[in-house]
Amino acid sequence: MMQAFETTTLRINEIFFSLQGETSRVGLPTVFVRLTGCPLRCGYCDTAYAFTGGENISIAEILNRIAHYKTNYITVTGGEPLAQKACLVLLTALCDAKYSVSLETSGALDLSQVDLRVCKVMDIKTPGSGEVTKNNWENLIHLTPKDEIKFVLCNEADYQWAGEIIRRKQLSQLCPILFSPVYDSLNPATLASWILRDELPVRMQLQMHKLLWGEGPGR
Repeated sequence: MMQAFETTTLRINEIFFSLQGETSRVGLPTVFVRLTGCPLRCGYCDTAYAFTGGENISIAEILNRIAHYKTNYITVTGGEPLAQKACLVLLTALCDAKYSVSLETSGALDLSQVDLRVCKVMDIKTPGSGEVTKNNWENLIHLTPKDEIKFVLCNEADYQWAGEIIRRKQLSQLCPILFSPVYDSLNPATLASWILRDELPVRMQLQMHKLLWGEGPGR
């Protein structure tokens, strides 16, 4: 397997060390491996710079760069990381190296081949994202209790839509559900009041890295 890692390359936009700003791992020192490219164009995207650019790096070299940081937590993100087929090989290599690995994915691409040791954080795109038609609902059967579903909400219409999807598809029986307001668009206190009013079985989250370092993919 190591030989495959030596020769397999991915287009990498950046590798950096920061605090995880979202999900149940919020606050944990984490190495982020951001892959280049994404087939979606969400209106609120804050990583459009990752649509292009980057450099081709072998998986062996990615592992070497990660090893410089004293953390066990790795997040593979994008863009949309699964747009590169070799991402599956990278995820397995990271798990084999005994890292605790999370994958941030839009849910538009097939999750069935993702290593079962990976924590999948899957977005469900709302109408406000502009990409609601890209949701691949078949991916729900590939989620386990250790995975997470995330809704990024632009407005009250998105909130109501997300609540209906949770009820209709019984998402709370699959894994934890995260609600996140679009930064500088939906007031967090307003979202919190809706969740409490309707007693939804969700965890509200804010993007901690933006609270610390401002808008953009801060470090």
